[in-house]
Amino acid sequence: MSLTDAGARRLTQPDPAALAAVEAAVPGITRARASDRLGMAHDASHYLLTPQAVLVPENAEQVAALLRTGLPLTFRSGGTSLSGQGVSEHLLVDTRRHFRDIEVLDDGARVRVQPGAVLRQVNARLAAYGRRLGPDPASEAACTIGGVVANNSSGMTCGTHANTYRTLESMVLVLPGGTVVDTGAPDADARLRALEPALAEGLERLRDRVRGNPESVRRLKAQFALKNTMGYGLNSFLDHDSPAQILARLVVGSEGTLAFVARAVLRTVPAHRLATTGLVVFPTLRAAMAAVPEIVAAGPAAVELLDAESLRVARTDPGADGVLRALEVRDHAALLVEWQESAPEVLAARERDAAEVFARLNLAAPARLSGDAAVRAALWRIRKGLYAAVAGARPSGTTALLEDVAVPVPALADLCDDLAGLFARHRYERSVIFGHAKDGNLHFMLNERFGDDPERYAGFTEEMVDAVLGRGGTLKAEHGTGRVMAPFVRRQYGDELYEIMREVKRLCDPGGTLNPGVVLTDDPRAHLRDLKPVVTVEPEVDRCVECGYCEPVCPSRDLTTTPRQRIVLRREIAAARAAGDEALARRLEREYDYDAVDTCAVDGMCATACPVLINTGDLTKRLRAERHGRAARAGWTSAARHWGAVTRAMDLAMDAAAAAPAGLAERASRAARAAGDPDSVPQWSRDLPRGGVPRRAAPADRADAVYVPSCLNTMFAPADGGPGVMAAVLRLAARAGLRLRVPEGVQSLCCGTPWSSKGFTEGYEVMRERVRESLLTAAEGGRLPVISDAASCTEGFERLVAAAGDGRAAAAAPAVRVVDAVTFVAEHVLPRLPEPPEGRKRASLALHPTCSSTRLGLDAAVAKIAAAVAERVVVPEGWQCCAFAGDRGLLHPELTASATRDEAASVAEGGFDAHASVNRTCEIGLTRATGKTYHHLLELLDQVTR
Repeated sequence: MSLTDAGARRLTQPDPAALAAVEAAVPGITRARASDRLGMAHDASHYLLTPQAVLVPENAEQVAALLRTGLPLTFRSGGTSLSGQGVSEHLLVDTRRHFRDIEVLDDGARVRVQPGAVLRQVNARLAAYGRRLGPDPASEAACTIGGVVANNSSGMTCGTHANTYRTLESMVLVLPGGTVVDTGAPDADARLRALEPALAEGLERLRDRVRGNPESVRRLKAQFALKNTMGYGLNSFLDHDSPAQILARLVVGSEGTLAFVARAVLRTVPAHRLATTGLVVFPTLRAAMAAVPEIVAAGPAAVELLDAESLRVARTDPGADGVLRALEVRDHAALLVEWQESAPEVLAARERDAAEVFARLNLAAPARLSGDAAVRAALWRIRKGLYAAVAGARPSGTTALLEDVAVPVPALADLCDDLAGLFARHRYERSVIFGHAKDGNLHFMLNERFGDDPERYAGFTEEMVDAVLGRGGTLKAEHGTGRVMAPFVRRQYGDELYEIMREVKRLCDPGGTLNPGVVLTDDPRAHLRDLKPVVTVEPEVDRCVECGYCEPVCPSRDLTTTPRQRIVLRREIAAARAAGDEALARRLEREYDYDAVDTCAVDGMCATACPVLINTGDLTKRLRAERHGRAARAGWTSAARHWGAVTRAMDLAMDAAAAAPAGLAERASRAARAAGDPDSVPQWSRDLPRGGVPRRAAPADRADAVYVPSCLNTMFAPADGGPGVMAAVLRLAARAGLRLRVPEGVQSLCCGTPWSSKGFTEGYEVMRERVRESLLTAAEGGRLPVISDAASCTEGFERLVAAAGDGRAAAAAPAVRVVDAVTFVAEHVLPRLPEPPEGRKRASLALHPTCSSTRLGLDAAVAKIAAAVAERVVVPEGWQCCAFAGDRGLLHPELTASATRDEAASVAEGGFDAHASVNRTCEIGLTRATGKTYHHLLELLDQVTR
């Protein structure tokens, strides 16, 4: 399939009758624009189908109404699935935007969750109880409970004993006819028999059929002794008796083909507070595999395999340790091993046993275990991001295919040899093998360019299937059957069990409307259809593998687009042009302006979650720069040259607006936006503060630091008419006996963020030159640190002084060290301050870290200051970047409203005594969202330590 062919067939017209039926059933949930459909056509798999429309229901009742239409539906949440089960040419039901409730039960022993809740967020709620969910897939930062249940997720440490199937207690199901069944209710079986008699009777009949066939029993026990997500979980018929309980377990791993999971109750497992982790390097892959049984005998929680190609990619990770960086990788392989315990003496004994094992092994480098949290986190970051990192390093224009198999552990080394031979025979270079060695579970990745030789992949797959099944294995261990292995389910299970699976599907979904083409298929070449071509577009995003890890941290995800969608829509625009469909390309570009450019917060949080460190904000800045006209560029360059006058004018304008008669300023603002560009003219509202306080130089001999107050202090008055952070920083430093120098010309200095975020590169260069010269002088050639009182400004100054218009000049200039005021106070001021008088500290504090403070690594300093301010400090559930983003919250207040909705709900329930952040605009955004006054954290410290 050529790129032109692919582009031409991607966007067909939706079926008007289907859309009308949906609108009649549930009005207002249909999203059928080209951008909506193509943006959700992509998931982490190597398949691409464009839905007729995207449906966004808000509750189970609306899902039931959709199911009663009899239209084909596919449920989609996190989009991290790799086997094609999350894409559809029919109607795609988005369960990520809603369905996020999490309720902890029985002091953490159980948890009740909806399908849109992200696994990491559930575990964050459980952490206070010392518990976590059993499944621990590498995608835990982005995958949702709906996907965890639908794919019977397992992961690094849970094996088969704590996977979704084993830890499920009950679920609320919506069946294809619209029937709702709570399998945990005392009358669940009676209700099922009354409402769905054919289904209840059929499940009991199949139960007896399976149990009555010794060969079926033998085969199922052997298959499900392994990690196994091929076909339906027919072990349900062996493990449970009642139809409701059998149905619940059949739905686990059914990939949305049997019912909709509206809610699930899962039993949790202990989150061991102590662990020790290390990377054990071997000279060859076979040597590593040969060592697995002996290491497993020492009782580790995890044994993760990385082959030579994995190690080459891992060496480039910023978190790689010295041993890994120094390793000259040839045929090496490594095992990432971890022991987890709750008692120090037990963990110490485990470490001693491990050392004895390591001493007997043929290692390529010394093996060291570490309990240090930072070291362990770096190792696990490498492992969990390995798929996306390896795929991100693939040749441009190729598709990354990740297969997932399991065999009995004794057959592991031989299967690795089989795979190596297949890679060579089918000319798959730089293929990668990694996975969960303790469970005999291998993942291997191929780089494929489908347009070159589509039959190569077909031939490889046939031989791979024979190799895995020939060694008593399963063709899908964790990632689900999907489309990729649906044609091979019969081959793995045989005719009898395959027919039982077909009967399960007929009983649950008589019309075949749920996720057609997934798990079971009559098409022997289904896995070769609808393969995803990858379009080379631009360097900022070409490495993206569409894994979706970025989506949970994106503040615009519930309003317009996510980073993944921004990237795939750029690819779709290029594909449309390649297909000669200029009309589609222009339509996508029009929709892209607001959806992806105007409402991107450019907060960079996507890069913190992306395994290949893509910051889609960089793309957005470039696109903004490209659409600026000459007049706009000249205006912003002039603003950079006269920034002191500009900020003072904005200060006076804010004062004038606040003093105007009620409603006048709002009406004038709306009129100006209507007449001009809504992305350039801010929306003023009565809840905004008055203008702030002008910044003034403060020379100081023998200064301890240079203080550059943010220009936000001039534009926006402090909260509640207080003295503000600028006064607080100066008072705190003086109280600690430290002298701060505010540089000459400070009123004309800015961190450059207004220009960089909007893509005004000429103005940014003007400001850069002024700031570098001023700060070098004030900081005495770099001897003194420079501090700023807004986290975003700290980040901006850090970039600004490091930026180079001329590489030689930057190399010759002394470095200026930029430190956030929170860090400076935590390290140098707080230790010199007396303890607050009894009763002065706040009882409780709702703390909003910012995107900038997170990226700058200020968490520890922020926590230290917060602990000095309040007895109880809480980062509310739902916290994320507020998306105020300088003036973005004024230009598009709907963006900040969407980004802060969940956090605001948590704050409303908390009853906090004080509220704080570390950036003035974030304070404004959170005050607007919650109705509670937010102050800068250092203002509160100043108050409690006076």
